[in-house]
Amino acid sequence: MRIAIVGPFPPFRGGIADLNSALAYHLSKMHEVHAFNFTTQYPKAFFPGKTQYKSGGAAQDFQNIRCLSSINPLTWKQTANLIIELKPDLVLFRYWMPFFAPAFSGVAKRIKKQTNINIIALCDNIIPHEQRALDQQLSTRFFNYIDSFIVLSKKVEEELLSILPDANYKYSPHPIYSIFMEAPAQDEAKKQLNISAKNVLMFFGLIREYKGLDILIKAVGKLKDELDDFILLIVGECYEDEQKYVELIQQCGLVDDVQTHFSFVPDEEVGKFFATTDVVVLPYKTASQSGIVQIAYHYDTPVIVSNVGGLPEIVDEGKTGFCVEPNPGSFADAIRSFYSIEDKESFRSNIAEYKKRFSWDVMVKTVEELSHAG
Repeated sequence: MRIAIVGPFPPFRGGIADLNSALAYHLSKMHEVHAFNFTTQYPKAFFPGKTQYKSGGAAQDFQNIRCLSSINPLTWKQTANLIIELKPDLVLFRYWMPFFAPAFSGVAKRIKKQTNINIIALCDNIIPHEQRALDQQLSTRFFNYIDSFIVLSKKVEEELLSILPDANYKYSPHPIYSIFMEAPAQDEAKKQLNISAKNVLMFFGLIREYKGLDILIKAVGKLKDELDDFILLIVGECYEDEQKYVELIQQCGLVDDVQTHFSFVPDEEVGKFFATTDVVVLPYKTASQSGIVQIAYHYDTPVIVSNVGGLPEIVDEGKTGFCVEPNPGSFADAIRSFYSIEDKESFRSNIAEYKKRFSWDVMVKTVEELSHAG
């Protein structure tokens, strides 16, 4: 089968681009895959981070054609023409934000006007975390050209059916990331990060208000006098004012108990942070699902997550982690409970078995099944 995938790929950075590259790689084992990438993803004025680009590559960075600008309609036509000339059996769009709906609609509309090619949308979100006017209208317009959908969580399934009750879709959970290097030994990782504490918990990933970092800082503040020889690692580029978190750390009396890395972590450096960590904490206020959980599982690291959105779907309670209400008290209780468990290694052995359900074979099979549904 010949497959065209439309969405961000490296050299763009981030979980969406990395997962697209991995998806193309795994599909290409059995199929002919062509990747159509952005020339412009976000205009600089719209992008809250420091750069949209990777500093290095990864083994699974899939070769792609950079042809699509999110803000230039001429490229929408050009991209559609390239895909039409390719004569694929299937076109797959990676959809996660209504901002890209006009560009994707422009491409999909032209493809549908001139061909009967089956089009699938792989959806991280239907309703974005930070909603804006016209979001639903933009998404619905794009969805008019879609034959089938893949949703990455039951939460996204609910959102899809609230807009399109008769949608043809399949649920396939977010696969485990397979792009990251093997983690170093814990002692070596701690040495690299200048960490001497025995107990390490970590917040990892881009920092936005909905991810609830303030909840975690307050929770750890409640435990300051209970936890023995610990440090909280905060790792990720801040997409808002990082000073408010610095001030909160000070207010909670945690200046000596928190190590911050307010920057994007290149793929080749991810492993050392997870090697130091006992547990990864996701105190999200809203969520569809999270690639961070899948990175943690890649490194057999347990998680404590909020009971919101699709997060409870990917945690085996008490075996791969804990799921609690998104408030400081509940997270403090969960962290306390985790560190009271003597056999923490059992979490790692549980995760090694549990994560098999998030294999790439599951996603590839889902794409193949829907390829015949148009």
